Amino acid sequence: MKVLVPIKRVIDYNVKVRVKADNSDVDLTNTKMAINPFCEIAVEEAVRLKEAGTVTEIIVVSVGDKTCQEQLRTALALGADRAIQIETDESLDALNIAKLLQKVVEEEQPQLVILGKQSIDSDNNQTGQMLAALTGMSQGTFASEVVVADGKVNVTREVDGGLQTLALTLPAVVTTDLRLNEPRYASLPNIMKAKRKPLDVKPAADFGINLTARTSLLKVTPPAERQAGIMVGSIDELIEKLKTEAKVIS
Repeated sequence: MKVLVPIKRVIDYNVKVRVKADNSDVDLTNTKMAINPFCEIAVEEAVRLKEAGTVTEIIVVSVGDKTCQEQLRTALALGADRAIQIETDESLDALNIAKLLQKVVEEEQPQLVILGKQSIDSDNNQTGQMLAALTGMSQGTFASEVVVADGKVNVTREVDGGLQTLALTLPAVVTTDLRLNEPRYASLPNIMKAKRKPLDVKPAADFGINLTARTSLLKVTPPAERQAGIMVGSIDELIEKLKTEAKVIS
């Protein structure tokens, strides 16, 4: 079984995001970048399926400029077999990303596509669903458990009040949630091996897709500054301040 894992380059989740002075976008100057955490979970799940003997090949793909090769190499070090970079300098919306991934699916013919449910920068939660619709593949979103057997993939997802398990006929698209697994760290030997694994670069223009953006970024603003808390000396003082200052109790 062949598995395709799309990944995205984002600001490392440990880094405090800075906004440009003109509020036009996020400031990426000298900012540490990493694989989107949900995408990292998708890579880990694919590697675990390969270790279990269910998967024979893992292909990672990313859309972006040359800098995203760093994250593709990281995914190769984590256990992926080969990588594809769809090269573009444009910032693409979810639909255009899904259309490019559709072309990759048509070329590679994977039986399973695993990707993060959303990226931590745009938070759209759209690409996986759009890809499934464009390819006509079954889809299971927000997976907390994935079991592949007998030509099907069972996806357990957390819903209000419990768990829901879907049996999807392959080929299928699965999006990962936080509790699916805990990604591993790449070892130094695997990082060195990743440098020799194949990484194909394909210009986005070669896919014959109109990549005109349907959305535009108007403004980026940082969250409001939180006020510092105060220390109180007793329960009575706390209750008094909640009554007179916060006015949350009467």
